[in-house]
Amino acid sequence: MITPDIPADESARLEALRNLRILDTRPEERFDRVTRLAKRLFDVRFALVTLIDANRQWFKSSQGLDVPETPRDISFCGHTILSSEILVISDMHADQRFCDNPLVLANPDIRFYAGCPVAAPNGQRVGTLCIIDDKVRDLSQAEGELFRELAEMVEQEFAVADVVNYDAETGLSNRDGFVAIGEHLVALCEQSELPVSLVHFELPNLDLIRSAVGSAGASQAVVELAELLLSNIRISDVVGRISSSEFLALLTGADESQLEGSLQRILSLLDERNQRADATYELDVTATSLNYRKDVHGDLEGLMHALLQRGDASA
Repeated sequence: MITPDIPADESARLEALRNLRILDTRPEERFDRVTRLAKRLFDVRFALVTLIDANRQWFKSSQGLDVPETPRDISFCGHTILSSEILVISDMHADQRFCDNPLVLANPDIRFYAGCPVAAPNGQRVGTLCIIDDKVRDLSQAEGELFRELAEMVEQEFAVADVVNYDAETGLSNRDGFVAIGEHLVALCEQSELPVSLVHFELPNLDLIRSAVGSAGASQAVVELAELLLSNIRISDVVGRISSSEFLALLTGADESQLEGSLQRILSLLDERNQRADATYELDVTATSLNYRKDVHGDLEGLMHALLQRGDASA
């Protein structure tokens, strides 16, 4: 096993990493949506956003791996940040840097790795987006380009201010943040020929809830709905709150039956919640969906406009 070298500008790199104020923070949907998409697009066992600290690699987002960090000296991503290029290891057993690595020889039995470095706003490479599998495989040129686009989404999240793109009450993307991320995802799905659907959720009785239980209760109702959406639309890549009582979910890679199944599951859970004996108010949620068509909608804004108009017409 060959321990990754330390970059010549390590002090400046670590300063840039600390300035992000992300290390040891809780999981966030804005990063999890990228790793979920990467795991699905490349059909791999693991997908992670890693940050390379002084003596460890820490996972800001992890799909499939249940440990929060690993030592830097056995990390693959420690090698990746030494260059601006994507690092691809098709077969760990055939690479002298990694063939006797404990992560290769024992659980999780890693055979394939691809890592794309991600940089802080000042250009310092602070971590990676990586995909990992337990099978020997490769990354085509087209896949590499798609992989780099996903890594650029991580860098965008490093660069944006939460107060501009996120709703403070729920932690979801606000309308501007939803559009910024969603436009990128729609373009990626077009490139990968994946279906895209948009779902509009509305809580029309929010004012009635506020009258019954006050502003704090209404806020709790909104947060409860946001948490339900996040935990039950697992194929969704972004959920946003676009007004006080309205939410949008952009679903990628879901066919008609999967979309219908997701909506029915959410509505059933809401019905069960509303029938509980301790429910002091109902979450009277409506849901409307629309499949994206490039020739009809043009882009995400066009899809949003068409869906919201449909919702208004049915109100």
